[in-house]
Amino acid sequence: MIDILSYFSNTTGIYAFMNSPWGWPTAESIHFLGLCVLIGTVGVFDFRMLGIGQGIEYADLHKLVKFGVAGYLLNVITGTMFLTTAPDQYIYNPAFQTKMLFMLLAGLNMLWFYATTSQQVKATNGEIAVSNRAKIIAAVSLLSWSIIIICGRLITYFRPPYHWCLWC
Repeated sequence: MIDILSYFSNTTGIYAFMNSPWGWPTAESIHFLGLCVLIGTVGVFDFRMLGIGQGIEYADLHKLVKFGVAGYLLNVITGTMFLTTAPDQYIYNPAFQTKMLFMLLAGLNMLWFYATTSQQVKATNGEIAVSNRAKIIAAVSLLSWSIIIICGRLITYFRPPYHWCLWC
């Protein structure tokens, strides 16, 4: 796995860019900006579904989610740059592994929302509370993204030996 990620990084020029004087700081800044946009839109929508901001129409607030998707895409791109530049510092890292687990949970939660609940939420008047299912989805989303942020910060504090990875 490490060889494949390193090969990708080297052949695409990612490795050279990330190891330039401004590569890593630039990618970190874009990653943080993407996270701010993501949480600033999706997080606000989740808080609204939990009952904060009564009177704000769900459908109007949901229109901002597309900006959150753009922020998420920035994070995927920059996160891939981090991973492929130093794969041994990520693959074996328990904070990174936990972050990926909760990203999977957040993705499945989002699919659950759009498959079962989004139309009902968008049709709900801003003065009325959404269903308990929508509230659970919002809480899982906020919890997942909070853990993702915390684990993202913890990645730099773990420089584990390679035997820490149970499946690598």
